[in-house]
Amino acid sequence: MRATRGAARTFIPAVALGALLCVLPALRGGAGTPWITVALLAGLYLACELPGRCPFFGSSVPIRAGSFFPLLLAAAFLLPPAAAALVAVPGSLVGRVEQPPFTARRVWRAAQLALTVWAASSVHGLFGGTATLGGPGLLPGLPYAILPACAAALAFSLVLTALDGAILVAAERLPLRRAWSGLLPRSLGPHLVHGLAGLMMAVLWRGPYGPLSALIVLLPMYISCWVFAQYHREHAAHRATIRALVQAVDIKDTYTRGHSERVGRASVLIARELGMGQDRLEVVRFAGILHDVGKLGVPTRVLRKDGPLTPEERQVIELHPEYGHEIVRGIGFLGEARAAILHHHERLDGSGYPYGLSGREIPEFARVVAVADAFDAMTSTRSYRRGRPVPAALEELKRCAGTQFDPQMVRALVRGLERHGWSAVTAAGTADEPGFPRPRGGRAEAAWVPRRSGGLDHVPPPQSPVPAPQTPADRRG
Repeated sequence: MRATRGAARTFIPAVALGALLCVLPALRGGAGTPWITVALLAGLYLACELPGRCPFFGSSVPIRAGSFFPLLLAAAFLLPPAAAALVAVPGSLVGRVEQPPFTARRVWRAAQLALTVWAASSVHGLFGGTATLGGPGLLPGLPYAILPACAAALAFSLVLTALDGAILVAAERLPLRRAWSGLLPRSLGPHLVHGLAGLMMAVLWRGPYGPLSALIVLLPMYISCWVFAQYHREHAAHRATIRALVQAVDIKDTYTRGHSERVGRASVLIARELGMGQDRLEVVRFAGILHDVGKLGVPTRVLRKDGPLTPEERQVIELHPEYGHEIVRGIGFLGEARAAILHHHERLDGSGYPYGLSGREIPEFARVVAVADAFDAMTSTRSYRRGRPVPAALEELKRCAGTQFDPQMVRALVRGLERHGWSAVTAAGTADEPGFPRPRGGRAEAAWVPRRSGGLDHVPPPQSPVPAPQTPADRRG
């Protein structure tokens, strides 16, 4: 857990201790724990989580978190709280983990689900749900059985989202007002559906055919997993499209290689601070990554020209937002990103291009990308100059807020960097890549000064007696 932040290193063991206290009654002698049912359900959940994929349909797509929650809710309906909590532990400890720290994430997931299932089972028992499931020679108490099942699913959702928000506060340092924003509304509906599926499994389990008949419920689960696999494949195709376009830009304009990805990350950093939902975060990332895709329409000789640009060449450069919009206008999944690609060089005071929009006329995503673009341009080391320190870049953005940049976006970037930082590795530019020269001579310390009515542009350092010739990045905005 050394890679986990301090607050999380305390919070995760505390939750794990709480989970241990919940399962201890089932481990005591004479507790009467139905170990056969526990083992069957735990083994079934383990079998579903262990591969971390959908082997039934031959897919290599990771299973979506929560795909097999009906199994855990069935355990909550069939077993006492302590025994039900045990069912979640083996599958959670060996299930798929996408990012490090792997041990801490597995321990957290096991403890979180154990507490959640314990709470759901307790609420189900409180509403007398066990007696409604039927048994040998007894019919299930429908429709009343739906009430305790839904109450248990509600408790399941409340505890799960409460713990999800708490770990975001501890590990990601999200503000309290934002940590739980939207978590419960997004999860409550699916969890209620999971509760009804778990109720079906529990009723079948108690029926004359026993555990074997409950496997029928796995079929719709695997169908759900297959549907998600199709979505995942479509999403992977989207990412491949984005990656191909970005690689094409990087090949054509080698001076700013890696710039697009960093602008995408900075755009997401800003959007998170603005409280955008997960679906919009993905689109704003696409906007940041593809903001310069229009350079594919600019002649290479103009992009790589070492001398100063003629007015005609600058006009060609300033067409790249429109070229970019034309390139992506038929890509439906980009949504708002298309407007950001077209308008990311507009300025708040109306002196930008291509259409001279001002203030709130500029789309929100374009205002986000404009700040992210300028920030990365200032902090990235290029072959002709070194990057500026992050504090100096932020001061420059603040100075130009209200004229060139939206102050709200600048403040969001400042908050995001205070919380998450911006590593030197992240901001490394083409000068650090093999085959690119190191900065030297008068170009090493290009300064940022007002352009027209207070914007940012590259100029030679003040001590240079003669203006240095423009470099390719001097005209990228």
